[in-house]
Amino acid sequence: MSRKGENIYKRKDKRWEGRYIKGYTPEGTIRYGYCYGQSYREVKEKTEEAKGFLLVRPDSDSTSKCHRNFSCYCREWLQLNRSKVKESTYVKYSSVVEKHIVPKIGNYQVQMLSSVLIGQFEHELLEENLSPKTVRDILTILRSILKYTEKHFPGKMQALEIVYPKDVKKEMRVLTKEEQTRFVQYLICDMDECKFGVLLALLTGLRIGEVCALRWKDIRLEEGIIRISFTMQRLKNLEQDETCKTKVVISTPKSDTSARVIPLTKYTTEICSQWKSENLEAFVLTGKPEKYLEPRTLQYKMEHYTQECDLEGVHFHALRHTFATRCVEVGFEIKSLSEILGHSSPRITLDRYVHSSLELKRDNMNKLAEIGY
Repeated sequence: MSRKGENIYKRKDKRWEGRYIKGYTPEGTIRYGYCYGQSYREVKEKTEEAKGFLLVRPDSDSTSKCHRNFSCYCREWLQLNRSKVKESTYVKYSSVVEKHIVPKIGNYQVQMLSSVLIGQFEHELLEENLSPKTVRDILTILRSILKYTEKHFPGKMQALEIVYPKDVKKEMRVLTKEEQTRFVQYLICDMDECKFGVLLALLTGLRIGEVCALRWKDIRLEEGIIRISFTMQRLKNLEQDETCKTKVVISTPKSDTSARVIPLTKYTTEICSQWKSENLEAFVLTGKPEKYLEPRTLQYKMEHYTQECDLEGVHFHALRHTFATRCVEVGFEIKSLSEILGHSSPRITLDRYVHSSLELKRDNMNKLAEIGY
């Protein structure tokens, strides 16, 4: 059985066989090429090499191009971008292409694409109860593929209009001061490495992947800082056979600004000093260098912690929003907060992470009384 979206099979003679689109006849019939090997990985590499050769080979047969389905250009675009983006980004691109774009509009020939068809595609995505943000992300990838496709038909493809759905801003759950105090007391009571990591996230605004990848060598108590250099993710495994569908990857953060240095408060430094491991290579969440705790497991533990504290709707990312909100409440300078959170601009911090409490809004309104309002 082949992997979804790939024509790679294990034959009865125990060899692996890969099939790829080699070209098209003047009538539009697909011509396939074949690769063989002793393992899935070997065939995968051979088929990708063959596809890459086809991409750079001059092709003057415009008739053949006209008969190619849009899915061909989608997968060519994927192949060309594989070495240009991070693995996590490529996995996202691949998932969007194979799960949404190719099944719905991949079978259309390029000259059949229209603004109406793109609009129907967007409507179907929304009907599947995907969030407006997710649909916007899918349409953004589609737009990039269309730009790539247009290069093969200079002046011949009709202008396609993409209307992005409005992103309804959802109010993020933020712990009240009372809830935060209760949650901190729970974490401190019978604290272990995992609870310490959750508390550290609340006190510094770390992302869940950053906490999972954090080692004690990244926490420099003598300098009073945390250096964020890595993040952990579980990604779809595009290289292995079906027995290993996902894998844990520790890589550099999602952006250049996500790699950052966070100063520690005196309180945070004292708690870190109580749990510091003598082995600087040890992961913070486990205290061992050879054993880590992945984000999915930490999410499960977080769910258990919040249930124990009777906190509803509090996911791990709510800790980051809570940290940002507390910073704003004490008058934190936004540019500094933006850099501590690892954002590319203060605007992202203001738009997504600043949640004024009713108490803070009332305090600000009361300031108007001083000038006669």
